[in-house]
Amino acid sequence: MTTLLSPAELEARLRDVGTRRYHSLHPFHKLLHGGKLDFGQVQAWALNRYYYQAMIPVKDSSVLARMEDAELRRVWRQRIIDHDGDHEGEGGIARWLTLTDSLGLPRDYVTSLQGLLPATRFAVDAYVHFVRDKSLLEAIASSLTEMFSPGIIGERVAGMLANYDFVSKDTLAYFDKRLTQAPRDADFALDYVKRHARTPEQQQAAIRALEFKCDVLWVQLDALYFAYVDPKMAYPGAFVPKEGSGASAPRET
Repeated sequence: MTTLLSPAELEARLRDVGTRRYHSLHPFHKLLHGGKLDFGQVQAWALNRYYYQAMIPVKDSSVLARMEDAELRRVWRQRIIDHDGDHEGEGGIARWLTLTDSLGLPRDYVTSLQGLLPATRFAVDAYVHFVRDKSLLEAIASSLTEMFSPGIIGERVAGMLANYDFVSKDTLAYFDKRLTQAPRDADFALDYVKRHARTPEQQQAAIRALEFKCDVLWVQLDALYFAYVDPKMAYPGAFVPKEGSGASAPRET
């Protein structure tokens, strides 16, 4: 029989999920941060990651629509502003497009999603559906991967700047904001989960929700590794890097 955890015990269990399952442990990320990927492989990562970034405010809008408490909505809506901005050209999505621009990927091609790997789409869509269909507690708990993101951001930015001459601090500016936004959001979500997971069943549901979100992030890297590292079998119609140069080569569809 599952016993009720104290708030501190629940937090420890949630943090342990990240220790064991966060995608910083994935071989693809180790290659990315260690400078072991070529230009085209970095392009593929940025292109596919765009869909995840673009759907975060869609996900958060779904969560927001289910909140009956105005104070809670006021806090949560900041997440949408962080990614969409208040005006065109602002926010996290715009900063991610600056990165894909710098990698030679035509913006129209990136936003069209034509080059996405199917597994990227399936994983991200599954996350959006999860927060729509599960309890509000589970939806908020699934966002707690943000507890672990400052560590991976530090590794990513330092590693990419040290190892790739085709990126700069300006092109990686997306991550600067996340170093303050993610801890702020994680602190709020963690406090909510610790206060509202009042039964063993609710606590287990919150832990499973965070595990699911880790799976969403992990499987996206599985797809990238399979398509662009080994055995290099990209899905028909997906982005194919142009060999021998830094230019992108979207495949005709």
